[in-house]
Amino acid sequence: MKKSNKISALNEIEGIHKPIQQKVKRSVKEEISVKEYVKKIRACDISILSRAITLVESSLPKHQEVALQIVNSCLPFSGKSIRIGITGVPGVGKSTFIEALGNHLTSIGNKVAILAVDPSSSLNKGSILGDKTRMETLVQNTNVYIRPSASGTTLGGVAKKTRESILLCEAAGFDIILIETVGVGQSETAVHSMVDFFLLLKLAGAGDELQGIKRGIIEMADTIVINKADGENIQPAKLAKIAFENALHLYPLNSNAWQPRVLLASALNNIGIIEVWNLIDDFVKHSKEHNSFETKRQKQEEFWLFDTLNEQLKLQFYSNPKIKQALKEQLQLIQKKKTTPYEVASLLLKLYGVES
Repeated sequence: MKKSNKISALNEIEGIHKPIQQKVKRSVKEEISVKEYVKKIRACDISILSRAITLVESSLPKHQEVALQIVNSCLPFSGKSIRIGITGVPGVGKSTFIEALGNHLTSIGNKVAILAVDPSSSLNKGSILGDKTRMETLVQNTNVYIRPSASGTTLGGVAKKTRESILLCEAAGFDIILIETVGVGQSETAVHSMVDFFLLLKLAGAGDELQGIKRGIIEMADTIVINKADGENIQPAKLAKIAFENALHLYPLNSNAWQPRVLLASALNNIGIIEVWNLIDDFVKHSKEHNSFETKRQKQEEFWLFDTLNEQLKLQFYSNPKIKQALKEQLQLIQKKKTTPYEVASLLLKLYGVES
């Protein structure tokens, strides 16, 4: 029988004897000196600025060492911006509001840096970092820099190294720094301790009006903006405005004698944004006239000194080999009801060299 020359899909064909070897060029970022980092940051090289902030946020010791040198070198060129913290519950429209405000600020000649902090998962530490997708027009604006960062485990609603990122952005020539925080909580003092102006966004008719009238939040807010004041929500927004104004008058004036205001806005429709910025501008002028602008920043420096010391001490304590082993053993004793957390804490501190 004559064999067919027809190739069947079931037949095997001779493979390639030698594997194809191709040289794949990997994209490796060129290492540059601290001096070059500073030079390019001063020239507002966004790529280098982002790399520098990545170093600042890194937990690797070698990165921290370089980041510290960069920040210290940029320090003389920082401090000339207006730092604005913007906070509010999820869904209040922070990203939309910031986009509207950012567009207005650039239209009058400002350079705006937005440090947007996204919440991290408490389980896998991941974060969506979706602010760039929510601020479509600002992403295309050459006078705007948006840096999304994960909040990690920081309670204050801001990323651990947000303060250092502010300094780098100021050195790059951004004169308005907007910090979008995770949300409102009792630990929002971290936001207040790094900004000149603290803005609280609220919603009318969301059932949280009474929640907003908490002493801690009200005392920190330099103004309250009721967002989404449009359509059928205008009347509820006006009523909420009256309620918040009455609440604000119950508290004494701040050290700079500023009376916090309540404004209405619709970021989606670009209503009330100019009024918000004019109020911030009035606040800055008022603070400088009362010599409280620089005084507040000096107090913030003190706060961050002690906060950094606490963080470093905690890091050194838990990374100590003796403490690690003892902690593991003592936790087992706690679970077996053979000791108490207080006794363990005292024991660990003595082991570390601290008398309780």
